[in-house]
Amino acid sequence: MKSILIKYRIFFGVFFTLSAIILYLFYTALKPVKTLPIYNPADVNPELVDSTVQYISKYHTIADFSFVNQNGKTITQKDYEGKIYVADFFFTTCPSICPKMTANLFDVQKAIINNPKVMLLSHTVFPENDNVAVLKAYAIKNGVDDSKWNLVTGDKKEIYTMARKSYLAVKMGKPNELYDMVHTENFVLVDAKRRVRGFYDGTKKEDIQKLIEDINFLSNE
Repeated sequence: MKSILIKYRIFFGVFFTLSAIILYLFYTALKPVKTLPIYNPADVNPELVDSTVQYISKYHTIADFSFVNQNGKTITQKDYEGKIYVADFFFTTCPSICPKMTANLFDVQKAIINNPKVMLLSHTVFPENDNVAVLKAYAIKNGVDDSKWNLVTGDKKEIYTMARKSYLAVKMGKPNELYDMVHTENFVLVDAKRRVRGFYDGTKKEDIQKLIEDINFLSNE
């Protein structure tokens, strides 16, 4: 009798172990695999995209650029080569959404500070005011780490072109003012191959958390 009980215990032990393994394998097989989309101009709200590229539906990448950062250093695509980065558009005297966006991007900076694969890039849309000295003061005030985060200024036409043809993230301003822009709350996630992988509301904490999660996902791809 005792040997029979032992056999039953072994049988049920093996049965439940195998059942647990099978259920886990089914769960793993059926669980959705996380992916991030690759955005092209045709996928985005036309208001945010220059009309000359709205038809592009594949192979879109961020164009080469050359701007000057808060330290007077020329920043180009080479400084971001092979990097995942977050891009946005702001201006230092903005009284509305910019302070919240900058504070939230500071939180992103904290989250990626020890990740050598990730950087940040903020473009002023008001370069006639935001020169190197102004950007430096703004950087110090907002805790910008120069090794991780560039605040850049430059030719307004070039910034406009990058905003609407590469990052697909900024609305047109007044039609009668050439290269006028209405900056938005968009944070743009760019992968190491220069592809746009996500848009996030820079004023919302829940979007910032998702952005950080997506950065970590890309870092581990």
